[in-house]
Amino acid sequence: MSMIDYDFLFKIVLIGNAGVGKTCLVRRFTQGLFPPGQGATIGVDFMIKTVEINGEKVKLQIWDTAGQERFRSITQSYYRSANALILTYDITCEESFRCLPEWLREIEQYASNKVITVLVGNKIDLADKREVSQQRAAEFSEAQDMYYLETSAKESDNVEKLFLDLACRLISEARQNTLVNNVSSPLPGEGKSISYLTCCNFN
Repeated sequence: MSMIDYDFLFKIVLIGNAGVGKTCLVRRFTQGLFPPGQGATIGVDFMIKTVEINGEKVKLQIWDTAGQERFRSITQSYYRSANALILTYDITCEESFRCLPEWLREIEQYASNKVITVLVGNKIDLADKREVSQQRAAEFSEAQDMYYLETSAKESDNVEKLFLDLACRLISEARQNTLVNNVSSPLPGEGKSISYLTCCNFN
């Protein structure tokens, strides 16, 4: 009898500058918590959450990578087997937005060319400190052919939507037989290639 208790297994990796709230997004989604005084991630952190979508169990392996330059060689190794990447910036920090092209170059270099990439502007609860307008971010994401969503890990705005919409889209890829279902994989997060297809609404 199989011990597998899920229908799909997907690997999602969060990337972006240090301090943009990647860990808080992951903790909010997986544990329902907003960790106060969250310190910088050292290397890579790993969380699992199983969700049910249309009656099917989907296990999400969520890898939270450190944004600091000194960890970059470690975190880059996680790109290749990712089914989806969440590229995160802080709407109150212009510098985190200006660094996005550099992160995209890393994605191009290290990730599968068929990986799904989502752009997330976090910390919308600090709207009075906003330095990056929605319009600029939307134009950037459109130019890069990425989905775009703004979130607040603190207030939980759009956090569940982000991960559930992404899971829905990944299921669609699997349905199209462009993604070998990881259920048969002996290793967690074994790299599988996925195609870019239109499915769920990230707007």
